[in-house]
Formats: sequence, C-alpha cells, structure tokens
Amino acid sequence: MNRARLDDRLADLETDGYLIDASQDDANQLYLSGFTGPDPFLTLYADGEIHVLVGGLEYGRAKKEATADAVERHADYDYEYGGREERNDMYAAFVRDKGVESVSMPPRGPVGTADALRERGVEVAVDADDRIREARAVKTDEEVDAIREAQRANEAAMRAAEELIAGADVAGEDVPADGEDDPADGEIEPGTLLHDGEPLTSERVTEEIEVTLLRHGCALDQTIVAGGAQAADPHDRGSGALRANEAIIIDIFPRSKATKYNADMTRTFCVGEPSERLREWYDLTERALDAALDAVEPGATGEDVHAAACEVYEDAGEPTFRTDPETETGFIHSTGHGVGLDVHESPRLASGGEELEPGHVITVEPGLYDPDVGGVRIEDIAVVTEEGYENFTEYPIEFVVG
Repeated sequence: MNRARLDDRLADLETDGYLIDASQDDANQLYLSGFTGPDPFLTLYADGEIHVLVGGLEYGRAKKEATADAVERHADYDYEYGGREERNDMYAAFVRDKGVESVSMPPRGPVGTADALRERGVEVAVDADDRIREARAVKTDEEVDAIREAQRANEAAMRAAEELIAGADVAGEDVPADGEDDPADGEIEPGTLLHDGEPLTSERVTEEIEVTLLRHGCALDQTIVAGGAQAADPHDRGSGALRANEAIIIDIFPRSKATKYNADMTRTFCVGEPSERLREWYDLTERALDAALDAVEPGATGEDVHAAACEVYEDAGEPTFRTDPETETGFIHSTGHGVGLDVHESPRLASGGEELEPGHVITVEPGLYDPDVGGVRIEDIAVVTEEGYENFTEYPIEFVVG
C-alpha cells in the first residue's frame, strides 16, 4: 500500500473517517486492511490511522497479518454472538470510540450498515468518487513486482495451452504413422483438432491452464478459450471442440494465491491455414497493439492510448465504437484497463479515460470481431514509468502454431 497516496486521496473527505464493511473479496477492503478475512469485517480510516474490527475467530491472525495501526475484536465491545441490532450497536460504538461522528463509505457499501449507523446518530456519506479505488490505481514497486510474478505464472499457463493446441492432430488429415486408422473416420467432423485421438475442446485446454496456474501458485475462477464464431464475442468463455484454420482466442487472467494481485494476457492462435481475412486482422491488431503502446507515457490519457489503437483500425476501414457506437463488429471494446487487486480497475484506456501516472499497471488489448470471420485479440500488460512504460509481457506474438 502507498500510505502517502492514500492519505492524499482521503484528505479532502468532509467526514471524520472512512469505513468499509466487506470481506477480502472487496479489493478496497483488502487494500486498506491488508487482511484476508473470508467473512465481512470493519475497517476504519480516521486521523491518518487504520483500525480493524474482527470476530474472535480471526483476531489472532488479523493481529499478525493486517497492515492496520490497530486491530480489535468483537469482545472488546461486549459482543460475540448476538443479534443484528446488537451487532449494529457494536459497529456504532467502534466508530465513536475513535472520536468519529461521521463516515464516508464506498459506493457499493452495504446499505444495511449505513442505515444502521445513521439510526444510531453516525452521519454516513457515500464516496461517489471511490477514493480508495483511485489510491490503489498507482502501484508501489512491491505491487508491480507482485503483478509481474503473477504474469510469469500466466505465461507458463499460456505456454501449456499453446503446446496442447500446436501439438494437436487434425481430423481428416493423416495422423502420425502408427499403423492405425484415422480415429476421425466416420465419427469426428473433419477439421476438428484432436488430442490423443479425441476432440480437443475448450474445456480441455482450460483444464491445462488451471492446473498449470495452480502449480505456479495462482488460480482463476474462469478463463477464455474460444474458437471460431465463439471468438467473435469478446467475453464468450468458449466451449466444445476446437477446429483447424480458425482463430482461437486464449485470455488468461490469474490471481496469485499469496499476494492476491492479478495478471492478464491474451493471445490468438491458429492451427492450419487461416483465411486471408484472419491474417489481415491479425496483422492489423499487432499494429494497433504497437501503436497503443507507443502512446503510453505519463501525462497521456487513456483516451489518447485508445485513439492510437482505433486509428490503425479506422485507417484500414474497420469499424470501431468511435466511428459507429452501435457497431456489433470490428473493434467493439476499450483498448485496456488497470490491473491490480482487481483484474479490471482504474485507469481506463477508453474514450474519456483518465491521465496516466507512473505506477499505473495497464493492459493493452486491441481486437477485431465478426461472427462470420471469428475474432482476434492480442493483449500485453505494462507499467507506466517516468520515461514511458515497461512492457513486462515476455510471451511471443505468433498466430499460426503447430
């Protein structure tokens, strides 16, 4: 955590403190408290200090792990097992014990907690600017290193996925000479990718990705392995058999189990001979990636970076949201986003995107989509530096594999 930046972002609050009621799944809570509590708990920032309130079960671990100035437990307020009203009485007492009569809460904070505090005379204001989210957008060197480490795991998983795809046979073509008949004859549609004689599916590739990430200390809830027409939907997770001569988008966004920081990377592969249209799209997307990265520097805005990618596509006659906000084909998403404790956070590389600062970790991910053609996306991850940027994606960019 960058405590100086946090203090700066919260300095203009018109309330006495800042309160979060959430579990570790809320990135603002994890950032402010430094504690991986699986159940909701309170964190209060007041007078430059961070106070955490947890149940007795978590008290010992919170004292060791939390990056707070003080950790208290429910028993300190004569509460451990009681009803809702008693719990809310405890919350109000915890806040007032720090000399706080008014608090700000995040825009997604629990309405029940806010209303209960108001009923007990504590003023509650909504922090519509989400100041803690703003504070954590600029990373310390330690945070950048944590994301870099997650990216190395990401690349190991991408390598495992690519090797599985590149090593596949193609139904209807000659398989390795072993004296056996083609396993696809009469059973599997020609052009289907095969692994050990069975169709290679998105699910099988996803499994390989997840197992590899676990071996490298990372995990993810879901990933994208989408081929053919499925790849034309940027968020289609992909399912079923993969095919030769079609683009296969693989987008992996793992989270380190130790640090809780994320990484993000996308590559597009093809086994066989992609269409001329797909090759053109891939070349354009690689150019858009380079153009967008060239625009990354302190003082540039997310809109500037997005515009650089859009211009490559627009000059080639491809639709973008800038030229046609209602288009359903072409470049139909932003150029990128921040990455940290959330896989999608500030800043935005999009129209209206904010100014870039040293310490922003961002993805750059241009792409083109059309159900009649498929989809192509390439995504790198980089950190904004004083001089420009450092791209810490080491994975090669290659379309045709196998």
